[in-house]
Amino acid sequence: MRHVVAGGDAVVLLPTGAGKSLCYQVPALCRPGVAIVVSPLIALMRDQVEALRQQGVEAAALNSALTPDEQRDVRDRLYSGELKLLYVAPERLMTPGFQQMLRDAPISLFAIDEAHCVSQWGHDFRPEYRQLSQIAENFPGVPRMALTATADPQTRADIIERLQLKEGRVFAASFDRPNISYTITRRDNGRDQLRQFLSRHEGKSGIVYCLSRKKVEETAAWLNEKGIRALPYHAGMDARIRSKNQDAFLTEENLALVATVAFGMGIDKPDVRYVAHLDMPGSVEAYYQETGRAGRDGEPSEAWMAFGLGDVAQRSRMIGQGDAPEEVKRIERSKLNALLAICETTACRRQSILAHFGEAHPGNCGNCDNCTAPADTWDATEATKMALSAIYRTGQTFGAGHVIDVLRGKTTDKVISFSHNNLTVFELGKDIDQKTWQSVFRQLTAMGLIRVDSEYGALKLTDASRPVLRGEQPVHLRKEAPKQTKKDARREKAAALGDEAHAVFDDLRAERARIAKAQGVPPYVVFHDSTLRAMAEARPTTLDEMAALPGIGQAKLTRYGESFLAVLKAHE
Repeated sequence: MRHVVAGGDAVVLLPTGAGKSLCYQVPALCRPGVAIVVSPLIALMRDQVEALRQQGVEAAALNSALTPDEQRDVRDRLYSGELKLLYVAPERLMTPGFQQMLRDAPISLFAIDEAHCVSQWGHDFRPEYRQLSQIAENFPGVPRMALTATADPQTRADIIERLQLKEGRVFAASFDRPNISYTITRRDNGRDQLRQFLSRHEGKSGIVYCLSRKKVEETAAWLNEKGIRALPYHAGMDARIRSKNQDAFLTEENLALVATVAFGMGIDKPDVRYVAHLDMPGSVEAYYQETGRAGRDGEPSEAWMAFGLGDVAQRSRMIGQGDAPEEVKRIERSKLNALLAICETTACRRQSILAHFGEAHPGNCGNCDNCTAPADTWDATEATKMALSAIYRTGQTFGAGHVIDVLRGKTTDKVISFSHNNLTVFELGKDIDQKTWQSVFRQLTAMGLIRVDSEYGALKLTDASRPVLRGEQPVHLRKEAPKQTKKDARREKAAALGDEAHAVFDDLRAERARIAKAQGVPPYVVFHDSTLRAMAEARPTTLDEMAALPGIGQAKLTRYGESFLAVLKAHE
């Protein structure tokens, strides 16, 4: 903040929930003029503007969701010098008319949020972000900031290059989110596994990600049938229903929002207690960003994913069938393989995730499935040789399902029609069960010994498989854990309240809900759960005592203090 206030350029790399917004909001208040914040989504702009206004800061957004009169009002406030922060989309920022409008207003700084969108190495590349390099030329001397929570070393270098920030200072903090526990499991009846996971979060809100719109609709309907309140969200829905479901997720509790990746960016809901994936995301960056929507308030939260080799085949097909240049497809394939490696690793998940972002971690985090229940391994050298031989003998043109049928000696119509029952590898692996073979093929793909063809999903050998086939390299694989039974006990919360304090906390939340509903804002905009928990434990009796608690500034103290003191006095 001091660096930018003094007029310096900056690249800010902070994990989700670590305070990226403060890094430009505070300098915006300290420097004369208005800060222009580049943001990719209207929802993100809306939430940040509302939160700033709650703090007494003059902020506004200029986007297509505003009426002509509302847009005119924002322009008038800009020209009058009333605004301290103005949020805009990159497309609007680079229009000649908007550029001319900015030349007539004093600009304090430019903040480019979600800056990974500028890079083709980033998981959410957006061509319109490339034009932002012109800011340096059009507004010389105005500080510029690029901020992101999801950038591996290649993406970081590309951001600096594309946005002409070579002279800017890089500020990077640890990407570790120690309050989030990570669990990644093989998919074995995904719906039942999801229901078992959600049973640990009864009464809490979270996100369930699915790859397709159809799966979103079906999963949400199934959860409701099972007594778990769920709403769908995807880009193909009627805009009014989609917006209504999003608002319900932001303002209500005990709700699972089942969504495609169309949901999430810019959703600043701090008390998301879990993020579940029923399908693999496309990259480690996407997985990190999506799971990072849990626990923004620092409270214990869970990230859970069920995956299978079919996910890899489906993702590979999507990449191959896309319109992107071949170089971009190559990048997307490498990112998918990096995530698969994390899914199949027997090492600490946190260590593996952070290594992808160029950050060292000693491992043994104690808060991921591999650390709390270390996986057993087995000597799979001979099984691996069987698998590789079967792929080769069947012509490297079939998926895992058919190759496993050949290995296990199944006389399916497909096996017979291709005469694969006459191969030397037929029945070679009959003593190994179906699920173990599926695990073998997933892990060999993650290790890079085989790859999945992007067009047809066929398994193909790689150069790395040769030493194994020649008997020069042993292979040890993870043993699949038996299917878990439903656990009755919930995971104990790290910051549990006593019975009396919990009753106070519930009443404080009820008062917060009443105020939020009256104002038409999400509850966390009034106060975060952590602030209410502090009230319930400290029991302040005056405004001065309340002001000493975390998350209570002067504006909110003046606005809400008496209301919450009244709730606390009722428990005296």
